[in-house]
Amino acid sequence: MDASVWVSRFVPADVHHRASEAWLRDHLRRGNRIVAPTLLLVEVAGAIGRRTGDPRHAEQLVRLLRELPGLQWISLSGEIRDRAAAHAFNLRLRGADAVYVALADWLEIPLVTWDDEQLTRSRSRIAPVTPEGAAR
Repeated sequence: MDASVWVSRFVPADVHHRASEAWLRDHLRRGNRIVAPTLLLVEVAGAIGRRTGDPRHAEQLVRLLRELPGLQWISLSGEIRDRAAAHAFNLRLRGADAVYVALADWLEIPLVTWDDEQLTRSRSRIAPVTPEGAAR
């Protein structure tokens, strides 16, 4: 799952807040896991810190994510790093976005995201979906 879903979940004013909150709650309640690269912590910290102007709140959310049951952390191995680099130049993705696509590709799982570029540019490699699409 991409950081965009977590950020929208943690920012009530975000246009996708309700859908992200509902999908995450239902997905975890059913006992499903969420796989994320360790990069997620950095992205969420930065995005929440910028959007709220409250570094303590961002720090609390990072701590919550680190301890959240059902969240499986994956470190950037050489294989994922190399896949991400290839996806970055082949699919014209930003670096961090390419990491999420590479992880989904490597694990052969869908990528849940709100990011338009990930949703459109990665379809040749993975199955990207929004939380609304994943809930169906």
